[in-house]
Amino acid sequence: MDERRAAWTTERSEPVGEPVVRADPSVTGDYADSAVEFDPDDPESVAEAAETVAAFAAGDLGTENVYLLRGAAACAALTRAEGSYTAAVERAGGDTTVGFVRKWARVHDLPQSVRRHVAQGELAPTAAKHVARVHGEARLAVAWAAIDAGLTVREVRRVASDVADGTPADEALTAVGVDFGSLCVDLPAPEYLELRRRASMRGVPPGDVVAEALNERFIEAPGARPPEE
Repeated sequence: MDERRAAWTTERSEPVGEPVVRADPSVTGDYADSAVEFDPDDPESVAEAAETVAAFAAGDLGTENVYLLRGAAACAALTRAEGSYTAAVERAGGDTTVGFVRKWARVHDLPQSVRRHVAQGELAPTAAKHVARVHGEARLAVAWAAIDAGLTVREVRRVASDVADGTPADEALTAVGVDFGSLCVDLPAPEYLELRRRASMRGVPPGDVVAEALNERFIEAPGARPPEE
């Protein structure tokens, strides 16, 4: 990986169980007031997490994305508190399985930049489970491509499996019809006209000008920091 991009956050950076996204009204609206925090070091909170995981596994938690993220947080917090997926399942009981807890705990461990799209309904939680199977920079590649290209859950699963088998992310995405790196953006008129003028005068595609500007502003700039810190 390019060393300049090594600071990109591909894992959760906030404490396990903390409702960072779920408690943000700009993302979840009125739900933010009822967001639940699961503290793996608090016995009462762990007990609530166990009850939540059991309800989640039984399908009684709700189907809205924010409730699925609540269930994911409970799975992660319970696992951290009990020390293993197996112990978490034993504590929750009911219809809970190791596979269920593991998959959803991994969704909770996705970086905030990805979880925000899950909460907003732009990335299906079932697709996020497969994104979570991918690690490193490839995880972000699959997540953004899934959103930008509108991939189905089945397509995301296929890509995740191919990447896990050693296929580079861009090749796996190309195989399902994704033009990786292609993004349609809307610009205000002055910026659009200036972009086109600069690209024309330099004899390069507009994307080259945008890439150069982003590189200078967010990657090479002194003091630049990961956007999720």
